[in-house]
Amino acid sequence: MRFHSLRARIAFVVVLLMLVAQAAAYVVISSVIQSNAVSNAQEQLGVAERVFRQVVRSNSEKLTQAATVVAADFGFREAVATHDERTVVSALRNHGSRIRADLVMLADLDGKLIADSRGYLHDGEPFPFPGLMRTAANRGNPSAIGVIDGRLYQLVAVPVKAPLPVAWVAMGFLIDDRMAREMASLMSLDVSFLDRRPDGRWVSLASTLAQKRALYASPTEVADDSYAMRVMSLPSTGEPVDVVLQRSLKAAMAPFHRLQSALLVITLSGVLLSIAGSIFTARSVTQPIAALIRFARRVGSGDYAEPIKVEHHDEIGELAQAFNHMQEGISRREHRITELAYTDRLTGLPNRALFSDRLQQTIVEALPDQRPFSVMMMDLDRFKYVNDTLGHPIGDLLLRQVAERLRTTLPGDSDLVARLGGDEFAVLLPSHDAAGAERIAARILKALELPIMIEEQPVDVGASIGIVMFPHNGTDMNVLLRRADIAMYVAKRANSGLALYDERHDDNGAERLSLMSELRQAVEHDQLMLYYQPKVDLATHTVKFVEALVRWDHPTRGYVSPDQFIPFAEQTGYIKAISHWVAEQAIRQCAAWRAEGIELAVSVNVSARELIQSSLPDTFSALLKKYGVPAEMLWIEITESAIMDDPNHAIQTLDRLHALGIRLAIDDFGTGYSSLSYLKRMPVDELKIDKSFVMGMVLHRDDETIVRSTIDLAHNMGLKVVAEGVESEFVMRRLAELRCDLAQGFHLSRPLPPSKLEDWLREWRCVNGVSCFGVDRSS
Repeated sequence: MRFHSLRARIAFVVVLLMLVAQAAAYVVISSVIQSNAVSNAQEQLGVAERVFRQVVRSNSEKLTQAATVVAADFGFREAVATHDERTVVSALRNHGSRIRADLVMLADLDGKLIADSRGYLHDGEPFPFPGLMRTAANRGNPSAIGVIDGRLYQLVAVPVKAPLPVAWVAMGFLIDDRMAREMASLMSLDVSFLDRRPDGRWVSLASTLAQKRALYASPTEVADDSYAMRVMSLPSTGEPVDVVLQRSLKAAMAPFHRLQSALLVITLSGVLLSIAGSIFTARSVTQPIAALIRFARRVGSGDYAEPIKVEHHDEIGELAQAFNHMQEGISRREHRITELAYTDRLTGLPNRALFSDRLQQTIVEALPDQRPFSVMMMDLDRFKYVNDTLGHPIGDLLLRQVAERLRTTLPGDSDLVARLGGDEFAVLLPSHDAAGAERIAARILKALELPIMIEEQPVDVGASIGIVMFPHNGTDMNVLLRRADIAMYVAKRANSGLALYDERHDDNGAERLSLMSELRQAVEHDQLMLYYQPKVDLATHTVKFVEALVRWDHPTRGYVSPDQFIPFAEQTGYIKAISHWVAEQAIRQCAAWRAEGIELAVSVNVSARELIQSSLPDTFSALLKKYGVPAEMLWIEITESAIMDDPNHAIQTLDRLHALGIRLAIDDFGTGYSSLSYLKRMPVDELKIDKSFVMGMVLHRDDETIVRSTIDLAHNMGLKVVAEGVESEFVMRRLAELRCDLAQGFHLSRPLPPSKLEDWLREWRCVNGVSCFGVDRSS
């Protein structure tokens, strides 16, 4: 059982808790036992002390009674009075033996020893216990403890009266190891008698312990921590005498050892039972969880076939039921998600993801034997126009109708048509070569030639189809799709309906991508240049306005036309960086000319992407302040299409630019779809007639009519008119007759760099009757 598993953790926790509980109980009970043992020992010591004192009193009374009897004996008193020592000694021995006294002595009133039971005659020897006689005389307490020859005695002293005291009789019991053992057996504890020596140390004179005649610093040193003890001081005739009562704690705890052993067995049994119970409990919990885990893994791998069996009616059973409900819900949602992930919701056709999967699968199956198949990419023509004019709901209906026609046109069950997004469709033909693909593409184009009726309105759309072949045009899915896309754009540009992929088309695409990647470096390394084309006042023949036009002098390609790189810059969003560069260069050049006394207002072009940027007015305001150029010296030209992409935002931006004092012009007027209502709302100052109408004035009277109408419209609205594309004297004169304000074109001047433009201005003014020695500073 691995420790990190749930079963092991449950068992470990249960066993640990049981061990902690059992250990705590064992410790507490052992502590209580220890405490009770100590308490019992102390109680026994208290009882023993009382017993000991009672024994001492009993012995004292026995000695006192015997001494009193001998002192009152007439013959004994007569022998004392006549100094009959033999009779005295005999009497002392007889009376002492009756109570088994170990010592009997007779002393006179001067404290001289007359006789004792040991048989020695002590002529004039001092009585060894003078304090005993004084205590008996003064306090009436004849009992005391004394030491003779290193032996300990319990003594009493009784006076011999005849009738006045004439001597003292002393009797005593020897306190030795035997007596200590007798007391120990009586009290069930150890007894030690200690006497303090003159040097302050204590000596054991009688004891039940082995340390006979041992020396101690104090009576408490007799016992160690394994004993409970009590020390009693005894009345003595000389040096202090203490008795030490000791109770062995080990002996006191002996009755409890069986209880501790039983407790230990119960504890170990409880631990073993808890281990078994925890394992059983953990298994009962983890086995259903393991089944749920296996079920969850099966569901996670996508197997929803079999639900989990519910065998419990507890929380585990409820969890299993919840898992079954979860499985059903996931299965339903996954089926729905699969539909959404691989189906286009608008048309019901397969989407890009499913088409890519099928195409990759077809490549894998066809690759070993190089079996050919075809892929087509299709884009609707004029779909954007339908969306813009009729609205997106109509566009959606149109896409549904196109999808339905594509379904009915494809012949084989294995053929797959998918909507990739917008108005772009793709077709996979697993069993058709190039010729078969061309026939199917022709049928699709023919099916789409018939007008599609939407809300009882006929909608006419066409399509452009690009075709690639596997493996001739590639064996990689991404390569095939990219090349089919290239072929589709070739068909759209050529208006041919369909086109087979050609490697030359891919080369042109790579050329454009390379050109686009080099455009960023052109801005960063100053490869771009600004040329300026003058605008001539047809009434005064003066030049007060120029248009800034960007040019690219590529280090290896040479001159690159703006028509080649400006559209790509607009598609990638890099037009913003180019436009900012153009604006700053033009304003700086205007400032440089003004510093030389040349007053030329400069116009720059702004794209649709920039026009909807709210930061555009701030950008121009900052540049004008940076170079100190008045706002009226700057003109901004905007195309009609740029305005109509988002008229509301465009007009807001134009209002802010006009508020700064910047002049505004509509470029290429007449080629877009702008409304006069929007034109009336826009704060513009000038209209530029598109060059296609100006250049067509020579051959087509309709173009001249358009030019004349535009001039009249602009003048009626208070606007100036600029005609671009003037390439002949006839056109210039005709424009002057039509009261056009300004003219711009190759007949007057091509776009020129700043230095050559200054030379042209000098020459122009010289030819038109102005001083030829320099540029006229007054214009």
